[in-house]
Amino acid sequence: MSFFSKLFGKKSEQSEIVSILPEEIYQAGVLELKDVISPSALKISPKELNLGEKVGRTLFVISYPRFLEESWFAPIINLDKIFNISIFIHPVDTAKILRHFQKKVAEVQSQISRREERGLVRDPALDTAYQDLEQLRDQLMQAQEHLFDVGVYITLFADSEAELDKLESEIKSILESKLIYVKPALFQQEQGFKSVIPIADDQLAVHSKLNSSPLSSLFPFVSFDLTSDKGILYGINRHNSSLVLFDRYSLENYNSVTFATAGAGKSYNTKLEILRTLMFDTDVIVIDPEKEYEYMAEATGGKYFNISLNSEHHINPFDLPIPREDESAADVLRSNIINLVGLFRIMLGGLTQEEDAIIDRAISETYALKDITPEADFRTVEPPLLSDFELVLAGMEGGDSLVQRLSKYTKGTWAGFINRPSNVDINKKFVVFSLRDMEDELKPVAMYIVTHYIWNAIRKNLKKRLLVIDEAWWMMKSEDTASFLFSLAKRGRKYFLGLATITQDVDDFLNSPYGLPIVTNSSIQILLKQSPTVIDHIQKTFNLTDEEKYLLLESDVGEGIFFVGLKHVAIKVVGSYTEDQIITTNPAQVMQIRDAKKELEKAGEGK
Repeated sequence: MSFFSKLFGKKSEQSEIVSILPEEIYQAGVLELKDVISPSALKISPKELNLGEKVGRTLFVISYPRFLEESWFAPIINLDKIFNISIFIHPVDTAKILRHFQKKVAEVQSQISRREERGLVRDPALDTAYQDLEQLRDQLMQAQEHLFDVGVYITLFADSEAELDKLESEIKSILESKLIYVKPALFQQEQGFKSVIPIADDQLAVHSKLNSSPLSSLFPFVSFDLTSDKGILYGINRHNSSLVLFDRYSLENYNSVTFATAGAGKSYNTKLEILRTLMFDTDVIVIDPEKEYEYMAEATGGKYFNISLNSEHHINPFDLPIPREDESAADVLRSNIINLVGLFRIMLGGLTQEEDAIIDRAISETYALKDITPEADFRTVEPPLLSDFELVLAGMEGGDSLVQRLSKYTKGTWAGFINRPSNVDINKKFVVFSLRDMEDELKPVAMYIVTHYIWNAIRKNLKKRLLVIDEAWWMMKSEDTASFLFSLAKRGRKYFLGLATITQDVDDFLNSPYGLPIVTNSSIQILLKQSPTVIDHIQKTFNLTDEEKYLLLESDVGEGIFFVGLKHVAIKVVGSYTEDQIITTNPAQVMQIRDAKKELEKAGEGK
C-alpha cells in the first residue's frame, strides 16, 4: 500500500507516524510517482501536522465584512512565504435559496413590525439586513447574481512551530485589518491538508455564502509582473522573483526620479542602469557631485571632467549652439539670453526688476560687441567672455553695483571658473562632469552652467541620450535652476533625451514648486529605503499603502519599489560580479580594487 493510499484510504488503527520504507518498496516491487513525491513521514496533531521536516497548519475563513474591496486577497497571494491556498466554490440552487430568502425576509419584516408596535427605537441593523435581503432577492430573480457556498482554506508551512505561529499571526493581522477572520482547523488538520492539496476534495467543508460580486474579488488574478519584451534589467521582482525589464524610451516620456536615504543604494542602482544602457547604443551624460563615477568612466572608455575653481576644464556660459534646421538664429540667441539672465540671478544672489532689465540689455550688447546678432552665423563667430560682459555692464547707467558683485567671478578667487573659453568636448558615449571639488556656494551655479552646456550640445543633433543628475536637490535650492531642470524634463522627449534625477534630500526636492511637476513628468519612479522623517511625505506623494510604507522603511540596501505609470512592484537591484567591480561605492571594495590596480601596475613595471 502506497503512502497516499494509507493517507486517503479507510481509517484504521495505526500509529501517528506513517512512513514508507525502502523494504516496503522492494517487497511491493513497484515504485509509483506518488511514492516518490510523498514525504518521508507524516504526524498529525490537533493544531498542525508534520510533513517530513516541515510543519503545516490549515486555516479557514469564517467571516467576511458587508463589502469586499477589489483585490483584498492580493496581499496574501503575494506574501513572500510558503503556503497553499484552495478556494472551493459550490453553486447553490437559485429556486431553493429564493424560498429560503422569502422566509428570512418575512422573519426580518416581522421583527421590524413587532418593534414598531412596541414603540421601540428603530434598529439600523434590522433595516440594513432587510434592504440587503430584498436587493439580493431581486438580483437573484433577475439572474443578475448567483449564490455560492464558498470555502477558503490556507495551509501554512514553516520549519518550526514558533515560525508557524508567527506566520499565522501575520496572515491574521493582514486579513483582520480588512474585517476578514480566519481560524485554525483544530482537530481537523488532516481534513484541512487533504482539502488544500490539488485533488479537488473539499473535506473540510467550512463554507460561507457569497453572491457573484463579492466572490469575484476573491479570484487571485492579481499580477505583480512588471516587464516588457525589450529594455534593460532594473532588478528582481521581490513578489515572484521575475525580472523587471523596461525600456524607458518606449514610455510616454523618458524621465525617471530616484529617491533614497543615504547608503540605500541609489548610486549603485543608477550606475547599473548606466552600464546596461551603454550597451544599447545610448549616450550617457552624468553630473556627479561626489566624484563617484570617475572609475566607471575610466573602465568604460568615457570622458571625465573635473569642474572646480582650479580645474583645467572650463565652460563659457556665453557659448551659442548651432541652430537646428527647424530653428532660427534669432530664437537661439533669445533663448540663450533668457538662460543667462537666470544664471546671473543665481550668481548675484537675486536681481531687482531694474537690475534684471539692465542685465538683459547688457547681455544683448555684449553679443553685439562680438558681431553676434539674430542674423549672424554662429559657426563663424567667437563668443564673448564674462569679462566682456563686465566691461559693457560698467559703461551702463545703474550697472556699478552689479559690476562690484560680479567682480569676484572675473577678478577674484572665482575668476578661473567661468571667465575662459570652453575646452570640453562631450563627443563620447559616456561623459561625466564631477563637481565634488567645487565649493558648496558655487555648486548651484556650476550645475546650472554644466546642464545648460549639455542642453545646447544635445540640441545640435538628434540622438538617444540619458542625462543623469545625481544629488539633484542642489538644483532645487534655486528657483532658476529648478525651473531649468523642469524644462529639461518637459522638453527632453523632443530631443530623444531621458532625464534621470537622483536625490537623497526628499524634502528639499518635493518642497520646491518644481519638485512634484518633475515627478509627474517622470514615467519611471524608483523609491529605495527611506528615512522615517520623510516617509509620510513620500507616502502622500506616491499614494502608498501602509504595507508599502513599512516596506520602504524596512528595506535593505538596493531594495525598494519600482513604479512605471500606475503599476509598481517591490524590487531588488542585483548586479553581476563584473558589474559590481566597476560600479561599487563600498569604501572597502573601492580600496581593494585600488590596491589590486597598484599591484598590477607594479608587476607590469617589473617585467
